Amino acid sequence: MSDVRILRAEADLLRAYDIFRTAMVGLPHLGAPTVGEIVELFEPGRTLGAFVDGTMVGTADSTGGEITLPGGARVPHAAVTHIGVVPTHTRRGILRALVGAQLRAARDSGDVIATLRASEATIYERFGYGIAGSSASWEVSTRRARLRTRSDRPVRLVDVDSALCARIHAAAASDRPGSIDRSPQWWAFGRRRQQVSTAHPGYLAVCGAPGSEIGYVRYRPANPDTWFGADQRTVIVEDLVAADADTTVALLQFLLSLDLVDRFVFAALPVDSALPWLLTDHRAARVLSVQDETWLRVLDVPRALAARTYRGSGSVVLGVEDQLLPENSARYRITPGGAVRTDDAAQIELDVSALGSVLLGGVRWHQLADSGRVRVLDDAAPDAAEDLFWWPRAAFAGFTF
Repeated sequence: MSDVRILRAEADLLRAYDIFRTAMVGLPHLGAPTVGEIVELFEPGRTLGAFVDGTMVGTADSTGGEITLPGGARVPHAAVTHIGVVPTHTRRGILRALVGAQLRAARDSGDVIATLRASEATIYERFGYGIAGSSASWEVSTRRARLRTRSDRPVRLVDVDSALCARIHAAAASDRPGSIDRSPQWWAFGRRRQQVSTAHPGYLAVCGAPGSEIGYVRYRPANPDTWFGADQRTVIVEDLVAADADTTVALLQFLLSLDLVDRFVFAALPVDSALPWLLTDHRAARVLSVQDETWLRVLDVPRALAARTYRGSGSVVLGVEDQLLPENSARYRITPGGAVRTDDAAQIELDVSALGSVLLGGVRWHQLADSGRVRVLDDAAPDAAEDLFWWPRAAFAGFTF
């Protein structure tokens, strides 16, 4: 049996940092933080350690913030990360103890939803997480790319500055379902990666007057060692944040003005990005890959269902089952006016991981029904649920943590 408890001592946080890196095997080494540096990387009270015979063998971490639901409501959210168990103690129930304790603590503290980025796709469904949103990597050929419209907004190069980026990102908060806050700890990890990495540090261009910036783009060469003489010079766009469509055009306009670039790869854009529609040649942009991004765990089902907006007409009764947080297990009637508990018979039965998949509108009900992920008790119910939960913009957060 393992003993799971909150880590507060700097020495324990340093050990947790090492455990996660060891468990993940292939992550870049960010060096050994000092005691003073480690406190910047973990939010107080949110890092857990699992101990066996007094030795820490596993850890789990999260940061607080808010997540946007369909309709624009924002609810308390836990960004879950740094989950790992040392190789000598895997498959002993330690991960289950860690994640169970973390979910309970997050709910008890008032978080409504938790999300994570999964290192493996088969682990987290058993803990109630479901895939709720995807991210796409896009390629743009500069030879063919011409923007349909132009922007007069000024764009300038500045030194890479995480504080400036953090301020712009917070001010340009997206209304897309699934968008979440970037915590101070996330920015601190980014600074650390930049300090210790041997890769090209990259560039930062911002849109707007000094002090009133409304967007930025961070980019770097993909192949700096062979840049001169290369016949396919590629630039990776690591992060693009814009307050509105015109700011997006201004930043793209800047990128396409760069000399010596044959190809841009946008690391993460929504699957329904307007990028190809902004170009006169639609085929100048193409999707390279689509991968699951947001794995969502509903911690407080009544609050989550009540907070989001519904569309369409009619109603549906959902029977939700949650083994880890049984207080969520109940029947809920969903109408365009909201969601309430009910004693009426369920028309669709589902576990909380399936609910996590549909909550943001990013997964279709017929996909779950056709795959057997939900149990349909009324043949008319999936169509009603589809109308109610559908949302016009794809769920997207745009970064990993």
